[in-house]
Order: sequence, then C-alpha cells, then structure tokens
Amino acid sequence: MTATGADREAAGSTTRSYWWWERRRSVALDVGLALVSALECALEGVAFAGDTGMPVPIGVLFGLLAGSVLVVRRRWPIAVVLVSIATTPAEMGFLMGLVGLYTLAASDVPRRITVVLTGMTLVGTFIVTYVRLRQSVSDHADFGPGVWYVPLLSLFMSLGMTAPAVLFGLYIGARRRLMESLRERADSLERELSLLADRAEERAEWARTEERTRIAREMHDVVAHRVSLMVVHAAALQAVAPKDPAKAVRNAALVGDMGRQALTELREMLGVLRTGDALIAPPVGRVPLASVGRAAAAAAAAAVEDGPRLREVEMLIAQSREAGMTVELSVDGELRPYAPEVEQTAYRVVQEALTNVHKHAAGAKTWVRLAHRGAEVAMQVENGPTDGATADAGLPSGGNGLVGMRERVLGLGGVFVSGPTDAGGFRVSAVLPDTSGPSAA
Repeated sequence: MTATGADREAAGSTTRSYWWWERRRSVALDVGLALVSALECALEGVAFAGDTGMPVPIGVLFGLLAGSVLVVRRRWPIAVVLVSIATTPAEMGFLMGLVGLYTLAASDVPRRITVVLTGMTLVGTFIVTYVRLRQSVSDHADFGPGVWYVPLLSLFMSLGMTAPAVLFGLYIGARRRLMESLRERADSLERELSLLADRAEERAEWARTEERTRIAREMHDVVAHRVSLMVVHAAALQAVAPKDPAKAVRNAALVGDMGRQALTELREMLGVLRTGDALIAPPVGRVPLASVGRAAAAAAAAAVEDGPRLREVEMLIAQSREAGMTVELSVDGELRPYAPEVEQTAYRVVQEALTNVHKHAAGAKTWVRLAHRGAEVAMQVENGPTDGATADAGLPSGGNGLVGMRERVLGLGGVFVSGPTDAGGFRVSAVLPDTSGPSAA
C-alpha cells in the first residue's frame, strides 16, 4: 500500500531532523564518506608534502581538512566541487571529486553551474594527467610512443573520472524529481477523489432529502384531503343521524367511498415507491451513483405519470359539495393536455386549497377558477368568511399545506400567491407555465 500525502505529512512532523539531513541513514552515509575521503587525502598529502618540500604533518593535516569537506555535500555541493578542483594539482581527493560531481548533478543546482563546474573539473584533471604522463614518458627514454599517446590517454582518463559521476547524478536527479512529481500528482488525485466522494455523498443526501420531501408532500395531499372530507362527513353524520336516518346512511356511504379512495391512492403511491426501491437496490456489489440517480428519477417520473389530472378537478369539487361546501367552478378557455407534472401540480393546488377551506372556514362559500391561456394555466381558489352556522369539524393543521403548494409551483417555474382577502376570506392563486407547449385538446 502507498502512503497518502496526509500520512507523509503526519510522519514528517514526527521524524527527527539532523541539521540538513532528513534521515539517520543519510547522516551515517555522509560521515562515512567524509572519513574515507579524509583518510585518502591524508595519505595523498604525504606524497604531496614530499613533492613540495613541506613538512609531512602539514600535508597530512591539509589532506584531512580537504577530504572532510565531503560531509557537507548535500547542503553545499558547489563548495565540495570547488574544493575538489582546488586540490586537483595536489593529486588528492579522488573520491571527493567523484562524489561531489554526482551530488552536484543530482541536486537542484542550475544546469549552467553544473556544466561550468564539470568543465573546470575536466580541464583540471586533463592538465594534471597530461603533465604526469608527459613526465613518465620522459623518464622512460626507451619507451617512444607517438605524439597522440599522451593527449589521447589524458583525455580518456579525465573523461573517465568525471563523465560517469555526472551522468549517474543526472539520472538519479531526474528520477527523484519524477518520483516527487508522481507523488504530488497522486496526492492531488487523492484529494480530488476525496472531494468528489464528499460531493457525491452530499448530492446523494440532497437527493434523499428531496425524495423524502416529495413523498411527504404526496402523502399529505392524498391523506389530508380525503381524511378531511371523511371527518366532515362523519360530523354531519353525527348531527343528522337522529333527525334524518336516510341522509345519515348516504353520508356513511360517502365516508366509506372516500376511505376506499384514500386507501387506493396510498396503495398506488406505495406501489410506485416499492418499484423505485427495486430499481435502486443494487443486485451484487456496488452500483454507480449515476444509475441510482437514473433509477430514482424513473421512479419519480412513474409517480408523476400515475398522478391526478386537471380533468378530475370537477370530481374533486363534487366531493366537496357532497360534504356540504358551496363551491362554484368557472373555466376560462378550452381544456387541453399539459405536461403530467403541470397537471398534477394544478390539481394538488386546488385540492389543498379546498382542504384548507374545510379546515379553517367551515360553511364558507368558495369559488374555483381555472384559466387555460396560450402558454400557461392559472388557478385560483377563493373562499368567503365562515357563516358561523356550520360547526367546525376540529380538523388539525400542521401548517405545511401552503408551504407544499408554494414548493410545487416554484419548482416548475410558476408563480404562487396566497393571503387573506378584504372580505374576510382567503385566496390562493397560482400560475404554471405550459412546459409541453400549447396543443389542441
């Protein structure tokens, strides 16, 4: 498994730091190389002291100081290479030169500086090698190579002492930068995936909330109206039973019919919900969020297709009249088919407005107006003040009716207005755009 960026940051905050070293292994490696380099330069300092005529301890001390510079190769690689170039005439610091060039090429130092220092090292090594080979050839008079021998061999030796270290350092540096880039990209992708997962969860939660709201609104519309009429009829049944048994029987039959209608609508709604659950439920393993959204949308569309239509408004008003409400219906324009969601919303607005009249204005006269216009359908339900003679059925109110109507209408891009009238009644008005376009009935 790979560590995430957060894991590395957490680990880095607890990792002990040793000056410019990040790990204990790096400290041990650099100190070991510096000790070996210092020992090499000290041994080579003996020969350098003999050639220059200086005391041997001074040559050894010089070698120790020059070789120990390798300990700062990670922090100051340019200084290490400059010391290596400076000690080239003394023929010491072979290990320091190789390691210094490798570190310089692998670091983030600008390439022009690396090229300049590499060229200086190559030239210095070539000059020293050329001088030493020329002296060796001169000391062996019986060995007579061609003119090309010393320059060519000096060039090969100087290239062999600089090129491999530089090329290997360039390779390691490029590989390290590539790994860091890939690690940063992996961390970025991981963060993006985490954000996408969070957003997907938020969208799923939003979709669940919207679906719960829609279901609650549908249940309220179905149950509230039917049960309100049933309560009104039950109150009338209780009032007329001792005086007019025949009317009491008719009211009881109406209560039974409305109860059966309410149960039928609830059964249809629950059937749609079960179908939607079957579509959404994953068979085995994970299901993409898009398929879940499509299934939920299909279930919601099925619920809209099976919903009520505007042509059923007359039947709705007839039921209110049977419950004792005085309702007048006026229709302006010719009835034509609309989009299913438009017709269902218009029906629910009229239904909820009539339910509110039953709840809050018993015995009030009510007017229902429908207008079929070119690109919209408008509806208005207005009731006058209660007559005071009709007994209040005592229906409870949760205060969600007007909120649900407003949400339905605004969700389709319509206009919704409600409020009391000057005559002491209440008015509910809504205008819905015809999303399917005008068509002949």
